[in-house]
Amino acid sequence: MSCPEPAVKQPVGEAVLEVVYAGGACQSVPVDHSPFRIGANRAGEHDNHLDLSSDKRISRHSAAVICSDGEFRVEDAGQRLGIFVNGEKVESRALHEGDVITLGAADSLRLIFHCEGATADAIPGLLSRLDQAASREGGERELQQLSVLLEATALLQAHLPVREVLAAMLDRAIEVTDAERGLLLESDATGDFLPVIARKQGRQSLPVEGIVLSRKVIDQLLRIKSHSEAADPDSASGVVIQQRQTAVAIPLFTSQRRSGETTTSASGVPLVLGVLYLDSCRVRAFSHLQHKILDALATEAASVLDSARLVKRERERRKLVHELSIAREIQQALLPKSFGRHAHLEVTGANRPCLAVGGDYFDLLELAPDRTGFVIADVCGKGLSAALLTGMLQFAFSGIALGQAAPLVFHNINRFLCTHAEVRRSATIFFGAIDRTGQLEFVNAGHIPPLLVRDGQVGVVSEAGSWPVGFFQSAQYETHRASLQPGDTVILITDGITEAVNRAEELFGPERLLRSVERHAGKPVDELQASILADVEEFSRGAHQADDITLLVVRYLGHRGR
Repeated sequence: MSCPEPAVKQPVGEAVLEVVYAGGACQSVPVDHSPFRIGANRAGEHDNHLDLSSDKRISRHSAAVICSDGEFRVEDAGQRLGIFVNGEKVESRALHEGDVITLGAADSLRLIFHCEGATADAIPGLLSRLDQAASREGGERELQQLSVLLEATALLQAHLPVREVLAAMLDRAIEVTDAERGLLLESDATGDFLPVIARKQGRQSLPVEGIVLSRKVIDQLLRIKSHSEAADPDSASGVVIQQRQTAVAIPLFTSQRRSGETTTSASGVPLVLGVLYLDSCRVRAFSHLQHKILDALATEAASVLDSARLVKRERERRKLVHELSIAREIQQALLPKSFGRHAHLEVTGANRPCLAVGGDYFDLLELAPDRTGFVIADVCGKGLSAALLTGMLQFAFSGIALGQAAPLVFHNINRFLCTHAEVRRSATIFFGAIDRTGQLEFVNAGHIPPLLVRDGQVGVVSEAGSWPVGFFQSAQYETHRASLQPGDTVILITDGITEAVNRAEELFGPERLLRSVERHAGKPVDELQASILADVEEFSRGAHQADDITLLVVRYLGHRGR
């Protein structure tokens, strides 16, 4: 079988594939290679730039998007049952703004193509439909109005800044309708419509501050999902105050709504980007041709706005990914990289966050030449907020190395979290210190009791402990003691190990952990750690890691060491 040709990263414009999954979830993926390969990666493979292995009906090599001479094309690369563009089966097809690609099954996920500069391709088809309307109505005025639409076509191809394009299209809408004022309103996160561009006759700008609109017309628009035209004398709407007698509002729909797929998003919110709004002091009606031209302008304005939003969202996503990668590097840099040599101990540890950054933390503290401390913590939650708290914990526990009593450190951390309820975080923490004689002193704040391996038998060091920090301000923390014998191994974990799941959604659990430790108990500490993690990985192979995994292994060598 021949290998796919290598993809070359090149400046392919601001092309984006919007992936709409069967359940309604969406993802925007930049088309930044040519060919941009689409398919289902198998285990260990990374052949496809867009991995759709979540849908079992997608072939390994499904489709490819190719950029050549400024044009994007999609080609069938071996998808079972073929690929379809706007419902038509194709082998190869040029892509235009808003084209919907489906792979094989009709009910599979959809890929919606967006590309800066492609929005003008919708105009020729609209012009052909408008030509028929013009022939019916006739007249010089209608031809002038069609020429305005041609001007809009040129604007879309001029690669001007988005705001300038939208303002110019609003000017053309005013000219077509002979309206006195035009507004472009954009929907915000709450669903309200806010004016972002305001124009008046003569292609002049208006300040958007203080503009009062007829909410009655806009609300009617959202109810019927079509044109709204009204002579609105209702003073409560703001129309009489501004002496506006006629208003027309046209919705600017997202690409999904424009392609007729759905009227609402997965959350039930109408897929409306904004509103093209025009009004006048004169009581008048708009002609059929004027409505068609306004439809064309609104469709293209929506395409421009939709593409701009997608590009902005993708840039924000890339920025967030970059910032998270920096946060991950910082967090990993704060964890011990080497555990040094100790006359009385061997220590090793590992941390595997399930996201870019995690809420698990461990550290090693040199308290005195003959006394070594170690700490492991599991912050409630995952991600950046949990990672911030691990940084605070590391700073707090550095106080123990400066001579602070461990129970006092726990008390201060607990008080801080309880008195800052907005943090909404708790944590389980185990701190221990071992001296050359094997005396172990520890404080346990709700953490999983550490395992103790002695002469091949596995048990726990102690069940003694208190509440996790951040639960009750009245919680008390005290030091407990245990004696270790030469060769004893203390194993500390976070619950990401025992709560790891397999494909059957079974937990790894404490019993499997005990059996794993028993099998590998006689190995050196680094091999013991690697073997336990390998057992967990083998058990959960193919399943998603839902929690951070941290493992710390401490072996007491005796007061003489090796």
